[in-house]
Amino acid sequence: MTLAPERSAQSGFTSDDTANPAVALSCRNCGAIYPLAPSHVCIECFAPLEISYDEDRLRRVTRASIEAGPRNLWRYVGLLPAGHDPARRVSLGAGFTPLRPAPRLAAELGMKTLWVKDDSANPTHSFKDRVVSVALSAARDLGFTTVACASTGNLAHSVAAHAAHAGLRSIVLVPHDLEDGKTVSTAVYGGTLVAVKGNYDDVNKLCSQLADEYEWAFVNVNVRPFYAEGSKTLGYEVAEQLGWRLPEQVVVPIASGSLLTKIDKAFRELIKLGLVEETPYKVFGAQAAGCNPVASAFARGTDTVAPVRPSTIAKSLSIGNPADGPYALDVARRTGGAITDVTDDEIVECMRLLARTEGIFGETAGGVTVANLRRQLREGQLDPEAETVIYNTGDGLKTLDPLVGNALPTATIPPSLSAFEAAGLGDD
Repeated sequence: MTLAPERSAQSGFTSDDTANPAVALSCRNCGAIYPLAPSHVCIECFAPLEISYDEDRLRRVTRASIEAGPRNLWRYVGLLPAGHDPARRVSLGAGFTPLRPAPRLAAELGMKTLWVKDDSANPTHSFKDRVVSVALSAARDLGFTTVACASTGNLAHSVAAHAAHAGLRSIVLVPHDLEDGKTVSTAVYGGTLVAVKGNYDDVNKLCSQLADEYEWAFVNVNVRPFYAEGSKTLGYEVAEQLGWRLPEQVVVPIASGSLLTKIDKAFRELIKLGLVEETPYKVFGAQAAGCNPVASAFARGTDTVAPVRPSTIAKSLSIGNPADGPYALDVARRTGGAITDVTDDEIVECMRLLARTEGIFGETAGGVTVANLRRQLREGQLDPEAETVIYNTGDGLKTLDPLVGNALPTATIPPSLSAFEAAGLGDD
C-alpha cells in the first residue's frame, strides 16, 4: 500500500520538472516503470525499485558545472533525484569529505598506494548524512512533514539532526541495545526515539508495517529509492578528488549492501557520461563474521543470501537480511572483487591500526573495512600494487565500548618528575 499525502500543485515531483533528471521509478528485476512517488517495491514481482533518469538531462552535467558547485554533496545535484529547488533542499552541508592519503597504513600492509575516504567528517559524523539529506529533500518535494526510519544508530542520528534543522517531525526506531553514544546523539535533537526490543531486522519489519499505516516518509522504506541515491556521491567525490579518474580497487563495508552497489553505480555513470576515462576497477566488500550473510554467499558461490541473526560489535553493519545483498554479490563478481568477513577481535585490532598509523579513529565499521582489506591482501584477492581506496563511514567516538579495557593509559603515575622518569616515559 502506497500512501502519499495531499500536496499543492506547487509541491512534489512533476513530469515537466526539467531541472530534475529523475523521471521514474523502475524495477531492478522486471523493469516495470512507475511514477516518482513514495514507493519502493515492484507490485509485479516484489523486487526493489530504483530511480530512472533522463539521459539527456544527465548529460548537461560537466566537470566544470560540478566544480562550480558548493563544496558539499549538492555539487552533484544534476545527477541526483531531489534537492533541485534550493528552498526545499534539506542540508547540513554533508559531503566533500577528505580523501586522505594513507602511506603509513599502506607500508604496514605492504601496499603501494592507499587512500581513506573519511566520512567521519560529515556533520553527524557518518556517511548517512548524504543519504538523509537526499531522502529528506525528496520527502519535502513529496509534501511530507513527518520523517521516520529504522536504524542501527548512524541513520537515527542523522535523521533526527536533519529533521530538527528543517523543522520536520522525526520518529526514529532503533534496537534496544544500541550503543549509548548513538542513543544520546539521537535523542538530543528532541524528536521521537523508540527503542524496540529486538535486532535491526525486527525494527525494520515494524517500520514496514508502520509505513503502511501512517503518512510518514520512512527514509529507508517508502522513500528508499531516493535515499539510496545519496550514496552515489561517495563514488563521485573519490573520482573528482583523484583528478577525475577511478581508483583501481575500493573496499566498502556492507550492511544492507546499498552503499557498495551505489558506489559502483556512480563509477558507471561517470564513465557513461564521459566525466572519467573508462578504466577497470574492482569492488571489494567487508563484513563482520558475526553478521556475514553476503560474505557467506560469496564464499559458497551462490546467488542466495541466507538471513542470519547478527552477533557482532559492528552494530552499524548488523543487518541479518540485507536488501541489497544479491546486488552486492553481482557487483563484486562482475568487477573481479571479493566479499569477506573478519572476527570481532580483528575489528578492534584494526580500529587501533587505522588510528595508530593514520590518526583516523573510525567506528567499528572502519575496523571491519581495514581488517577485511588486510585479509584480502593476505589471501591474494586484492592487488597490493594497485591504487586502492577504503571507506571509513563513521566516527569511532560513537563506538567506544569495544575499546574499553583495550585502549588504556600508558602509565598512571604520581605528579612528579621522578615518577615520570622512573616509568621510563622520557626514553627515546
